[in-house]
Amino acid sequence: MKSVGEVMAIGRTFEETIQKAIRAVDPSLHGFQQNSCGLSEDSLSVPTDERLFVIANALHEGYTVDKLWRLTNIDKWFLNRLKHIVDLDKALS
Repeated sequence: MKSVGEVMAIGRTFEETIQKAIRAVDPSLHGFQQNSCGLSEDSLSVPTDERLFVIANALHEGYTVDKLWRLTNIDKWFLNRLKHIVDLDKALS
């Protein structure tokens, strides 16, 4: 199995920690938000360094946690936490 990257971030919640980790990877990234990565079922199924950003696009486009789980096999707990970030983003904007 290939590693696609590693970051270290400390926070009180998963949402805070993942946001810090994304910003630590590249200072030009502003966190878990819509971006220029393409959205396709193939890009969701294959683990790459950009899959997290494709998941962000999918959640912003209205994909459900169950659909993302079927495509990615990522634990639903993590997908629900990521959806929570997107829901807060939509509520604030």
